[in-house]
Amino acid sequence: MIIESFRLALNGLSTNRLRSFLTMLGIIIGVGAVIALVSLGQGVEKYVKQTFESLGSNLLFVFASAPANNAIADIKPITLDDADAIANPLNAPSVSLVAPQYNVFALIAAGRNGTAITVAGVTPAYQDIRSWYPSAGRFVDEADINSASRVAVLGVKTAQDLFDPSVDPIGQQIRINNLPFRVIGIMEERGGSSFGGNEDETILIPISTAQTRLAQARTSTGSYVVSVIYAQAISEERMKSAQAEIEALLRDRQGVEFKDEEAFQVITQDQILSVVGNITGLLTVFLGLIAGISLLVGGIGIMNIMLVTVTERTREIGLRKAVGATNMAILSQFLIESIVLSLLGGMFGIALGGIAAFIAGQLVPQLELSITLNAILLATGVSTAIGVFFGLYPARRAAQLHPIQALRYE
Repeated sequence: MIIESFRLALNGLSTNRLRSFLTMLGIIIGVGAVIALVSLGQGVEKYVKQTFESLGSNLLFVFASAPANNAIADIKPITLDDADAIANPLNAPSVSLVAPQYNVFALIAAGRNGTAITVAGVTPAYQDIRSWYPSAGRFVDEADINSASRVAVLGVKTAQDLFDPSVDPIGQQIRINNLPFRVIGIMEERGGSSFGGNEDETILIPISTAQTRLAQARTSTGSYVVSVIYAQAISEERMKSAQAEIEALLRDRQGVEFKDEEAFQVITQDQILSVVGNITGLLTVFLGLIAGISLLVGGIGIMNIMLVTVTERTREIGLRKAVGATNMAILSQFLIESIVLSLLGGMFGIALGGIAAFIAGQLVPQLELSITLNAILLATGVSTAIGVFFGLYPARRAAQLHPIQALRYE
């Protein structure tokens, strides 16, 4: 009986091919939009996760922040002395590596080429804690730190912006805020971003040079301010221990008695990933809901056309009932016809969504967009549910027609 109902449904749809296609179009667009936008949301989520994971492994970020009690006057900067204290294994035994960083926004020039970017003052430990090394030349060393040397390591994009392809940047001179610097290395290409900026578009110099030659970062106590301290835990299992040790150490160094008076934050890599994951997850759901509106419109279109179909085939319904067709047989015929409409629309919609995701992936290579099995199953399930929900009323209306009245219908 089910097979016969499917045959009758297909025959009914094929009789008015154009009308059937136009009816399916709402479902096609809706499912395609859901597939494409969910794929986009998942691609963004994956990209952001990979970006933060590329910062390094088992990382903690230490930076100054306003106290929770809003005592703005009590804000104390994070300094190099704090970084040295964290690096002491007696103070933080769960920390294996520490790399302070001081950022300065500067104007860069090389010949007639120029740009304006953030220059990062770093230490030799930076390359190890970030797992990011020079592809040519060398990195900043201790001698550069001790002498506040005017040397620079360029990101790939920065080197391309400042020098012609025929010129080897190593050994060339650039000017940072009108001070001459010698290029000593080119970093490996990252091809991603970090905290909203392109990592390949960067300049790394000795932290002492950034703090003394490009800015006056010395505090009244004689130490030097840093923008952020990267700390690497010994293992993933000891991340929480490392966080607690750093927080206790900085509370003691700042003379903090109550938690609300802390003028710093210690955030783990997992905490950042969790927050970002929640945001991108909500974004994916939001995009899916927006696309779902078109599915609702498509479902209303199916209901509308099925009501028209019932009206057009009233005499056929009366004839089938006159020769013994039950109400259930009539209901299943029109319900299956509605489900077939929505399922076919869903299949075409999946293909449309796949094509849209592929095109978006080509336009934005950083995003890995793919159609997952879960998305396909969701689209199939939703389209089937739409066929049942919006086809049930017209099917019941057809089943409840009185055969004599149906046969008299003109």
